[in-house]
Amino acid sequence: MTLLSTIKTPAKRFPRLAVTALAIGLMTGTALVAPPAATTAHAASPASLPSFADLVEKVAPAVVTITAAHKVTTPQVPQELQEMMRHFGLPDEALPGGRGGNGRPRIESALGSGFVIDPSGYIVTNRHVIEGADEVKVHFQDQTDDVPAKIVGQDERSDLALLKVETKKPLQALAFGDSDKMRPGDWVVAVGNPFGLGGTVTAGIVSARGRDIDAANLNDFLQIDASINKGNSGGPTFNANGEVIGINTAIFSPTGGSVGIGFAIPSNVAKPVIEKLKTTGHVQRGYLGVTLQAVTPEIADSLGLKEPKGAIINAVSPKSPAEKGGLKQGDVVQSINGKAIDNQRDLARNVAGMDPGKSVDLGVLRAGKPITVSVKLGEAPSADKDGNPAATSPDGKGDNTSVAGLKLGKLDDRTRERLGLDEGTQGVVIVDPGKDDLGLRPGDIIASVNNEAVKAPADVTSQVEKAKKDGRKSVLLLVRRGDQQMFLPLPVTPKG
Repeated sequence: MTLLSTIKTPAKRFPRLAVTALAIGLMTGTALVAPPAATTAHAASPASLPSFADLVEKVAPAVVTITAAHKVTTPQVPQELQEMMRHFGLPDEALPGGRGGNGRPRIESALGSGFVIDPSGYIVTNRHVIEGADEVKVHFQDQTDDVPAKIVGQDERSDLALLKVETKKPLQALAFGDSDKMRPGDWVVAVGNPFGLGGTVTAGIVSARGRDIDAANLNDFLQIDASINKGNSGGPTFNANGEVIGINTAIFSPTGGSVGIGFAIPSNVAKPVIEKLKTTGHVQRGYLGVTLQAVTPEIADSLGLKEPKGAIINAVSPKSPAEKGGLKQGDVVQSINGKAIDNQRDLARNVAGMDPGKSVDLGVLRAGKPITVSVKLGEAPSADKDGNPAATSPDGKGDNTSVAGLKLGKLDDRTRERLGLDEGTQGVVIVDPGKDDLGLRPGDIIASVNNEAVKAPADVTSQVEKAKKDGRKSVLLLVRRGDQQMFLPLPVTPKG
């Protein structure tokens, strides 16, 4: 929750106060600079640092400033209030709606960035830059006047939008690079319009990949430390070859300004969305109807896998394409149409990038055996943000069994009632999870161990002992918590 409250979309309106505060910060900073020390340790030679001047000179003309105008109607001010305000010497401009306070509309503008992807005039930006705009204009570096732009399409789920400007001559366009090839530590360059200053260049590195910041419905951001601020939204991040590998979208900041933690939509996520916006104006996504989880090293060990790759299915939605195709809870999806799947994000991205109605062949590991499951994809529904209630803790009374560091109890009618479970719910209740780092909680229900259903603590004990004999370090628990289901590894020998 804290993270969401400090995620700032670096695009929207910036009041004059923000510019003033920034200027004050700069002046104060100069007074805090300490004199150089007598000795410096391993100072980098200027000759050893890269210069991005040639890259910027090549790509900057294709980076644009986006202005989105919104008409805002202010409320009608009663005549009596107008007269009272004038009596106290307040000017008409202080009234809501300006002179006369007659509730007339006023224009507010939002600023962002974008970039040309096609010489014919197609421009990419973030959806939140132009959302609800009555008029959109684009400013090119080599032109004096702004150019009107048409919104071709926008996609809420990815926070991307595609614009089109009319042009008499071909525009310089940028090319997308392969974001999957970017590694933490690789150089990146961001170009955009922070705080309305126009073409501004910053450089940094890829800090991390696959970040999930709970913004919109994306869970695969590139994290970069190149400085991006309000107004950079929709602008490009380049690799060292001058190819677009990310679209700047959000920052993590306790202050609203850059602290070196920025997030960009990877180009490989953006490209199929942009192509669909270009051809149809909207995006339809393939849909399986499953919830997925990463295969961790511990889960891989419990399943006898050589490496932690693939996506494990937590749950299959009723009447979904996955259920109709024969996918089951506990299946590990390892490939799609012959292409290996690295993790759950990889599978979700591949499925979402396909058209509804398309049939796919999934390589699945089920009960230790590889099989192929064919599924006809449906159309992805709107994102569901509903939360799930936490289970109430059992009272711990009665006969309990200790297994691999857990204290387990029988799931009898009394416990089902206390935990708000259906009469038919089967499994074993966790009374005390022991170690906090296992991810288990009191009141969790163990439904299966290594994909074998359990109804009593003795069933869990049996599976743990079997795993020990097989030389496994852990077993795989299917855990139910409220309306959620998840797989969690349990070490067969508890740590001290």
